[in-house]
Formats: sequence, C-alpha cells, structure tokens
Amino acid sequence: MTDNNGDGINQDIFKAYDIRGKVGEELTPDVARRIGQAFAEWLEVDGPVAVGYDMRPDSEELSAAFMEGLTMQGRDVWNIGRVASDMIYFVVGKFGLAGGAVVTASHNPGEYNGIKLCREQAGAVGLDTGLADIRDFATANNFDPVEAQGKIHTKDVMDDWVEHALGFIDRENLKPYKIAIDAGNGMAGHVKPHVTKHLPFDVHEMYYDLDGTFPNHEANPLKVETLQDLQERIREHELDFGIAFDGDGDRAVLVDEKGDPLSGSVLSAILARYFLEKNPGATVLYNAICSNIVPETIEKHGGTPVRTRVGHSIIKNNMREHDAVFAGEHSGHYYFDDNWKADSGLIAAMAAIDVLNKSGGTLSELADEFRVYHNIVETNFEVEDKQAVLEHVAAHYEKHHADVDWLDGITVRFGNGDWFNLRPSNTEPLLRMNAEASKPEALDQLVDEVKSVAGL
Repeated sequence: MTDNNGDGINQDIFKAYDIRGKVGEELTPDVARRIGQAFAEWLEVDGPVAVGYDMRPDSEELSAAFMEGLTMQGRDVWNIGRVASDMIYFVVGKFGLAGGAVVTASHNPGEYNGIKLCREQAGAVGLDTGLADIRDFATANNFDPVEAQGKIHTKDVMDDWVEHALGFIDRENLKPYKIAIDAGNGMAGHVKPHVTKHLPFDVHEMYYDLDGTFPNHEANPLKVETLQDLQERIREHELDFGIAFDGDGDRAVLVDEKGDPLSGSVLSAILARYFLEKNPGATVLYNAICSNIVPETIEKHGGTPVRTRVGHSIIKNNMREHDAVFAGEHSGHYYFDDNWKADSGLIAAMAAIDVLNKSGGTLSELADEFRVYHNIVETNFEVEDKQAVLEHVAAHYEKHHADVDWLDGITVRFGNGDWFNLRPSNTEPLLRMNAEASKPEALDQLVDEVKSVAGL
C-alpha cells in the first residue's frame, strides 16, 4: 500500500446528506479524485458506477477527476454526462449498477459545488449511512492497490429516463394545458424539453439556458422571491399553472393559475391520496415538519402514516424499512416506490399533472381542499448553544402539559392541534423554526410566544 499525506481535504465539506464546498478552496479536482477512490473502495457491490454532473462551470472538470479516482481503484464508470440529480438514482436502480454520483451543489450559489452519492439500488449515502467512512478513506489517502484500472464508458440515458418519468402520467387523455416552466438556469432546462415534446402542452420556457452562476435568480423555489417571475408570467398570460425547479432539477414547486404556490405539504397530501388510490392500505411517509394535513389525508384515505426525520438519506432508508409507496417533505422532495424509493422533481410534477387532469378542475381548486392550516416560512435563528435552547424550551412546555417529542429537534403539540418545531442545523449555529395553527392570529401568537420562551 501507498501511504500518502492526507492533508488538503477539509472535512467540513462532508455534510449530513452529501458533499458541498467552495470550488478551488475546499473542493478541487484532487479532492474529487480522492473521494472517487474512497467511494470505489467503500462500495460493497461489484460493478460499474454511474457519474453525471450539472451545469456549473467547474462540474465537468470535477466529474472527470472523480471518475479518474474510480478507475484508479479498478471500477468501470458509466459517464452519463449532464444530468439532473434524480437521473442518477434512476440509472443506478434501472441498470443494477454498484453506485452513482452526480457533481452538483443543487441550489447553492455559483461559487459552490458538491457531490451527491448513492449506492446499489439507489440507496442513500449520508454521514450516518457511509459518507463518514468515505470521508475517512479520502482523508487517509491510503488506498488498496489494484491489478487493473477501470474503464470509462459514455452512456446516453435521457430517453430511458424520460420514458420512465412519463410512465407516471396518463398521456392518452391529457388536456392541452398552457403552462410555464422556470428552470432557474439549472438542469431542468436541459431535461424538460425532452419531456414536454411528448406532451400536448403550450410551454412558456423560462431561464432554460444552462448557467451555473444563476444570473436571473437563485435556483431555490422554496424562496418566495425566486417565484416572482413565474407568478407574473402565469398571471400575464392567463396560464393554467407553472412549475419551478431547483438547480439540480430534483425538486419541483407547482404554482396555480392564480399565481399561488403549492406548499410541499399540500403537494405531499395530494400525491399521498393519489398513490393510496393506486395502492390501497399502503404506508406513506412524511417528515417531522409537514403540515397536519398530510397525516390526516393519509389516514382519511386508508393509508398508514409514518412520521420521519428530515433528510433524503433518512427518508430513503425509512422507505425501505416500512415498504412505503410514497414519501413527501415540506422542502419539495418527493419519493416514490416505483423509482427505487428515490426522490424526483420531474416524477412529482408528472404525478401532480395526472391528478389535476383527472380532477377536471383548476389547480387552485385541487389545492384549496388541502390548504386548511396556516404555516410560517421556515425561519432561522442564530444561537450559541443549540442544545441548551432546545432543552429549555422542551422543559417549559412539558410543565404546561404540551406533548413534546425529540424525533427531529423538538416538536411541541397542543391540544387544539397547533404545533411548532425547533431543530438544529447540521452545519451552522442555527435553530430552524416551523409552526402551524388553524387560524392566522393563533399562528402569530404561537410564534411570538416560542420566540419569547426560547430567547430568539
């Protein structure tokens, strides 16, 4: 074995669910190469590894270095080129590969990049499910010698992916909707033309030019300000609805004909009902900060609701543990049994359009059935001692006989159904607050009270 100096890798780039860092400082071709070597050794299954990359200026270079690292440890590679992140999960699952990686930093600003990893059958790789070991292997820089290097094979999987995603919609009876799609200069601009050419839609294409510097707006559709252009386009041209995708294309937010976005919880409830109609009595997952409407909808339609912690690696593993048919997150990630338990923004959009088409009404009419509760936008508070604040708040509300659980941070529920959650950031000195109430004035009062108790 060769024992080299492991200096040069900032271990902070290994986040809870993926790898993220500043390009040229924290994430360089040498670092990507060593992570590729570590990933090659860590994977338990023999066989090729699929690798793709997004539209950021340095993604192709980092991808090439990562692939070199894989081949140095004897792994064959499928180079699938520029892809949305959800395509890597599909390829690994569909073709029975040993694992996959996509070079992307999702919606993060242009000076960042990263790597998302998955194992066989599109299984999740997070700090608790292998990424810590990969980090340690890469840092040690002490890799096993191999008899022969692997080879790189170029593969075009776009048609296979599009056909798979379109399988979630009834194309025979689709209405000719007028829609807008905001790709945010991200990977959706590369993928969606391959999809919409098969659909009878009049599509207003917005920011389809691939540009990892994001010149028009941040590619994060959870932020209200990033939806303004899409909302204006819908209203000005009297469109039926719009869809906004994030930078790497794996999250989707729908906006109705009035310009009002559907929250992650509302779309989770709509899709939960959709998949329970197809799979009566199935289990559906939802994360700890989804609205009450999600478990209520699951139970109403005969399903078994299971509440989980936030995060894709956690949810993908829970999908397998509970043999769930669907899972939804407040953040716009949606997971599908028929997609190897993995998330996809495109499949979520296709399934939602199918529901809308069969409803015979407008998207606002469909969504209003589930717009029952009032929520705040997730709010961050900087604190020095996150755990101390959480324990103080939990103790306060336990004294007042509220229901407190520690599944993901603390969630405090009251007898009238109102609730709030405080959970710590994995990487920053922040507490993230979510809250829900049945009435707007009750929500304002709840938020003010929690901030006072917590000293925020």
